[in-house]
Amino acid sequence: MAYKAQPQMVIVQGGGGNRNAKNLPVTAGGRDWSHGLCDCCSAPGTCIVACCFPCITYGKNKNRFKHLSAKGVPHPDGGGCCTGDCCIHFIVASCGIACLLQCMSRGETRTRYNIKGSGCGDCCTACFCTPCDLVQESREIELEEQSMGYLKH
Repeated sequence: MAYKAQPQMVIVQGGGGNRNAKNLPVTAGGRDWSHGLCDCCSAPGTCIVACCFPCITYGKNKNRFKHLSAKGVPHPDGGGCCTGDCCIHFIVASCGIACLLQCMSRGETRTRYNIKGSGCGDCCTACFCTPCDLVQESREIELEEQSMGYLKH
């Protein structure tokens, strides 16, 4: 009997790393988030920033996500700090509608990682659980970055 090699993941430029790093089961509608919504306290640094300065966490998530999507590798400085996306979030938040930006971002993240959910659920989560939403997205992006051998920034 011949030895059959196990399939290996190949990382293609622009393709990113393992988008299901915890190898969660995928059904017809997708898979669950890698971390629960209320599991934000297990990433205390990100959680504190998301609670006190959600615009910074939003900006970092957005930049990390865009960089992974476009270049297939993690953002070189962890997404930056006060970026254009951060400033837009801050301005929109001062009008009380930042959850709309976060709703769209959450939908993009769900699509990239084939996660179950809906636009209505994204909006409710973004509006009523803002810090938890931001941390959950950050941790999903982080798992893909870690699958490429990069550590958390």
